[in-house]
Amino acid sequence: MLWGIAAAAMTVSGCSQKSEEGSQNAASVAVTEYPEQVYWGDLHLHTLYSFDSYNFGNKTLGPDEAYRFAQGEEVDAHGGKRAKLEQPLDFLMVADHAEFTGVFLGLEKGNPDIVDTPLGKAWAAMNEAGDTIGPMNEVVASLQEGKAKRQPPEKFRRTIWSELVEAAERHNKPGKFTTFAGYEWTSMPGGGNQHRVVVFKDDKDKTLQTLPFSAADSNNPMDLWRYLAGYEEQTGGEVMAIAHNGNISNGNMFGDVQSDGTPFNQEYVNLRARWEPLYETTQVKGDGESHPLLSPTDEFADFESWDENNISMVAKPTEPATLRKWLAGEYAREGLKQGLDLQERFGVNPYQYGLIGSTDAHTGLATSDDNNFWGKFVESEPSKERINSKMGGRLWENWRLTSSGYIGAWAKANTREELFAAFKRKEVYATTGPRMAVRFFGGWDYQASDMEQSDYARIGYAKGVPMGGMLTGSGSAPRFMVTALKDPNGANLDRVQVIKGWRSSDGKLHEKIYEVVFSGDRKIDPATGKIPAVGNTVNMNDATYTNDIGEAFLSTMWVDPDFNPNVAAFYYVRVLEIPTPRWTLYDAVQFKVKPPKNAELITQQRAYSSPIWYQPS
Repeated sequence: MLWGIAAAAMTVSGCSQKSEEGSQNAASVAVTEYPEQVYWGDLHLHTLYSFDSYNFGNKTLGPDEAYRFAQGEEVDAHGGKRAKLEQPLDFLMVADHAEFTGVFLGLEKGNPDIVDTPLGKAWAAMNEAGDTIGPMNEVVASLQEGKAKRQPPEKFRRTIWSELVEAAERHNKPGKFTTFAGYEWTSMPGGGNQHRVVVFKDDKDKTLQTLPFSAADSNNPMDLWRYLAGYEEQTGGEVMAIAHNGNISNGNMFGDVQSDGTPFNQEYVNLRARWEPLYETTQVKGDGESHPLLSPTDEFADFESWDENNISMVAKPTEPATLRKWLAGEYAREGLKQGLDLQERFGVNPYQYGLIGSTDAHTGLATSDDNNFWGKFVESEPSKERINSKMGGRLWENWRLTSSGYIGAWAKANTREELFAAFKRKEVYATTGPRMAVRFFGGWDYQASDMEQSDYARIGYAKGVPMGGMLTGSGSAPRFMVTALKDPNGANLDRVQVIKGWRSSDGKLHEKIYEVVFSGDRKIDPATGKIPAVGNTVNMNDATYTNDIGEAFLSTMWVDPDFNPNVAAFYYVRVLEIPTPRWTLYDAVQFKVKPPKNAELITQQRAYSSPIWYQPS
């Protein structure tokens, strides 16, 4: 009977069809009774409208090319290369930087609305004097200081915003492919990444009533959240912010102080909880789920760690206590734990977020596949040189880049309304690329026989809550239904783990990892709670692997053996694939180059569900 569940899950594995030309009214799209399908997408992609994308070589790929590529069309990349996704996406948002959007492009094209302004004249003078770095330094200073010496005029900003919104409108095909209007707010006080992605649910009748609020207006997130509240009040629309992967944030993405160093207050935690339901856990600049110094007993914590410095290349601290505090403010699991403490202090949990992935690619190409990885900037697109070079010639080594990530969203239809609703209720999960179908339900009334039903998801909703939900009670331990189906075009699954975090009565924060279902006949070591490694079939000579190990489908009913009804907790699922070639190995084989000595060549791709929280009555 369990294979019946797997077969049902196979129909919700996010296999998109290439979108046809022409728009369909969202009202005519069939909406299911409950979410039956997982939709795949990316809410954090940059094009040539972004100042850094343009200056690092992207002079050809704008929003139209980005949306066409995401729908499965082949596009011209750079240097004569052709790019195409093996599997199209279901939704996409182009999230160009709100700061100086389109200015460098406008200057080069001679747009009089920017060329003839004080900003345009000043930057042109710098370029004529040979100072090509000056304009970029001015941009960076505005992001760090929260104010700009010179800004584009409102007319230019409205024109550019209209171009981005209209591009999203052209490619939005309800029921087939969904686009969102949005942008990135790129705050970085002191060089610490405090970026947020802003996502609008609405069509252009509402989104064109506003202008993006940028870090050049203010780099304080509270001002951004107030702007979001003003937008909803003015238009009757809906909008949210998504905190950017925080692994180069100077430890300031999480913690108990604001970005300016002042302590949290009630207004701060209320606003953050209201406006930031999701957190970008994994992306091209590393994975941000956990870190070995924070979770020393987690054998899978040191995955694609990006912890050498911050976005301004300031090195991480070396003193152990300071380093731990720095890292604790950067990783998702630690933030989830700290949220339990803040809930106790303020009655509100500002870190009660769902987990997603997105690419943060600046090439206009939303791809997270190791065997089809197009990098972050133009200079990190596929080539013989990239594996041994640096981004921009001076930033991070390209081999450190992570081919990640995507969002899996359980929604009732592929429309703006239904996907945005899924984002708000946090019924989403992150993957580092593979499109694994993962479901996670919690409740008290599930029976073992429920897992044998082909419509077990209906039972999951009827008797409990899905990922992103809250359980409230004070009695017996809740029961959790977990299923994971491999990417149809990818590797088998190694294991499924449940990761629990809780706050004990003495105020201490804890975590524990449970091996709940795994492939093969491995046994859990009762002393350590761990299982042996799944094995490795990767051929280093030709960058191939086989699915001779692992399982295509894993499922279980799990009950927390350590449940305390008086203790607040969260639970989320981590799904691991068997080992597969990393993009660096694909490059080494394809281009016949020797990779750097410290570059990882094998990876274990994974998915992270949004948590289910438990709160005592």
